[in-house]
Amino acid sequence: MKYFSTNNIDLRYSFKEAVIKGLAPDKGLFFPVSIPKLGTDFFKRLPGLSLPEIGFEVARHFVGDDISDADLKKITEEVLNFPIPVVPIEDSVYTLELFHGPTCAFKDVGARFMSRCLSAFAKQNQEAVTILVATSGDTGSAVANGFLGVEGVNVIILYPAGKVSKIQEQQLTTMGQNITALEVDGTFDDCQALVKTAFGDNDLNAKLSLTSANSINIARLLPQSFYYFYAWAQLQPTDKKVVFSVPSGNYGNLTGGLLAKQMGLPIDSFIASANINKVVPDYLNTGKYETKASVQTISNAMDVGAPSNFARMMELYQEKHSDIIKDVKGVWFSDEETEDAIADVYNRTKYILDPHGAVGYLGLKKYLNKESEVGVFLETAHPAKFKDTVEKVLNIEIKVPDYLQECLGKEKKSILISKEFSEFKSFLLLK
Repeated sequence: MKYFSTNNIDLRYSFKEAVIKGLAPDKGLFFPVSIPKLGTDFFKRLPGLSLPEIGFEVARHFVGDDISDADLKKITEEVLNFPIPVVPIEDSVYTLELFHGPTCAFKDVGARFMSRCLSAFAKQNQEAVTILVATSGDTGSAVANGFLGVEGVNVIILYPAGKVSKIQEQQLTTMGQNITALEVDGTFDDCQALVKTAFGDNDLNAKLSLTSANSINIARLLPQSFYYFYAWAQLQPTDKKVVFSVPSGNYGNLTGGLLAKQMGLPIDSFIASANINKVVPDYLNTGKYETKASVQTISNAMDVGAPSNFARMMELYQEKHSDIIKDVKGVWFSDEETEDAIADVYNRTKYILDPHGAVGYLGLKKYLNKESEVGVFLETAHPAKFKDTVEKVLNIEIKVPDYLQECLGKEKKSILISKEFSEFKSFLLLK
């Protein structure tokens, strides 16, 4: 399998090159030259396969010869070692719980898969790698956890000061070892811009082997397709059409689902469920794509005004608006509607949604036809990660998982920087 840049389809890269570079030299995103179609035999066997087996069978089409089958099997077994259950909420509505990994967020899947791939490549190349990762919340902690103590890999996390939850910040800033947290005086989009500018900087690239651990990295994105196969399998047998509602910010999760569909997974359609940062729903509804400054909300991991993976979504549909709207509907909800959904679902079912899952749930409520469809919304983070918001809405105490509780007791260590690239560049050159 070869990869090209979304800015230049003529240049070709191996999986290994794409993972190590993170972003193409022309600042495009890496994308597979062709989407493999999985055979009918795979789909017949799918309901009987474990999650690591699904991960292995899907990933091997994208990895090629860069990682041996034996090593890839080991990677998927190590990475996918926690449950990802489909849980019934109400008639024809289910949630896919993606928060049972070590940092209680869906990004554990992609970040851990990527960390194992990069670690294997660093060993092969015998060269230290510096990972730059911008986070609006959960990415940073999942990446930090995935790479903690990994030899030959240094991780630098950039997060917007005052715009992540207390628990998220503790997860980002208490790791130590090979993990450094930079607290940026700006927004998530500013953090992402610093990372992208660094990749295009000749001085930095001459001194450091830079890569990214955001969903701009293809090794973060590909494993996000695994759990759609697994969720679909858990819903079988059903004669209803399957619809996924995906709470969306940088659109890696939705792109992973669209990839699974194009590989042959019989998903009928998707709902791109957003908060007030609604540039993609606006595009789906009007055909016009305009990035905007991000606005802070209670579903902060979705506070993205210039989503990176939009370029990959466009690639999947050859930039045809008329084609993408056959598969994806776009919708957005306010903080007030999100809080109302958390209260409503808890009062009726005793199920506790986090703010992102609540947005996904609302997307299904708006568009799902329960007569002919079964809907799954992605629950992307444990509600304890948004303890203040959820407790205020429900007036109950949320039990904090042991791992998160442990983080709360540790000393925060971060370095404050401005959003000016010159300051970030100096930091990297002196590190």
